[in-house]
Amino acid sequence: MPGADILFVGAEGKLEMEKVPKAGYPIKGLWISGFQRKLTFRNLLFPFKLISSLFKANNIIRKYKPEVAIGVGGYASGPLLKMAERKNIPTVLQEQNSYPGVTNKLLAKNADKICVAYEGMERFFKKEKIIWTGNPVRAGFFKNLIDKKEEAYRHFGFDKNKKTVFVFGGSLGARTINQAMAANFDLLKNNKNVQVLWQVGKLYIEEYKNCETANLENIKTQVFIDRMDLAYAMADVVIGRAGALTISELCLVGKPAILIPSPNVAEDHQTKNAMALVEKNAAIMVHDKAAKEKMISTAIDLLNDENKKMELTKNIKLLAKPNAAEDIAKVILKLGSL
Repeated sequence: MPGADILFVGAEGKLEMEKVPKAGYPIKGLWISGFQRKLTFRNLLFPFKLISSLFKANNIIRKYKPEVAIGVGGYASGPLLKMAERKNIPTVLQEQNSYPGVTNKLLAKNADKICVAYEGMERFFKKEKIIWTGNPVRAGFFKNLIDKKEEAYRHFGFDKNKKTVFVFGGSLGARTINQAMAANFDLLKNNKNVQVLWQVGKLYIEEYKNCETANLENIKTQVFIDRMDLAYAMADVVIGRAGALTISELCLVGKPAILIPSPNVAEDHQTKNAMALVEKNAAIMVHDKAAKEKMISTAIDLLNDENKKMELTKNIKLLAKPNAAEDIAKVILKLGSL
């Protein structure tokens, strides 16, 4: 809605406190963090953080007077939406994963609407509150990928006559995925018709930039890839984690994917995200602990199986929600009568 006034509320010290202002939006920070499932000093501080955050959230709402409060599952959503509920302000939750986090589970009881990215979420939320919108991604950024293939090969310096695997683990990188790449030097060396674009991530570039695999002619190693549209356009197979937004992008671009769920996330939600696709024959999953042994061999097998690639592409495209951002905005505007 043109002219809408938007205020973000995040957790102090978290990435949003840096990213949101850079995008041109104001943000307020709450002194809040997650509750650890073991005895730690952080847990001793949790009650004080919660009281502080509830007090500050109340002040923010009283001063800002929002028509609608929206929670996306982060730590700051809890105090803010709880205070909004007390003031009878409509609330909307956006659940990105196939298995909801603790914050959204606690807030769901009193939420007015819950926008979800997966089918079957009535297992966790009241059916009448659920709207299947998908996750917002840069849909326009990934349009007409077929027309970008020639540009993609030139941009990355790749051979258009070879099959391409795109490997990434997020901007920071993923240790297991990088280890699996480095462990498969011989397999990659012996497959001259396969080329790999490998985003190592800034946490691991010093460790892997000089490894044997990184110096193969058919491997190109990058710290970070800012033209994800070109990387997807060129890829015949994609290997990555199973975070909510990664999966939403894969559905949109319709690429055969091998998912390596991170084991270091709450509620093991990445495995559940991956399984939601595997059960629809829309992706292949390799467990994190098996990645060194199976990740690259599975990718090469998939590259050589045209029928399987076509099947995965067809099925993952069926899960795409290209208008997610617009659909969520409509829910918010209608609820706030804006």
